[in-house]
Amino acid sequence: MPWYAWLILVLAIGSIVGSLMLLRDTAKKLPLTEEQLKRIRERNAEMDAKEAKDR
Repeated sequence: MPWYAWLILVLAIGSIVGSLMLLRDTAKKLPLTEEQLKRIRERNAEMDAKEAKDR
């Protein structure tokens, strides 16, 4: 392959890897209160029970 094809390939891979690393660095956990976590767990339990009943 000519040198410019390698350059384009390296730039494309670098762009993809850089974007993924930026995305990973900017991802933050949601600060939820205990009450919100409790409601989420209750809703998940209800949905699991509903799915088990439907099967």
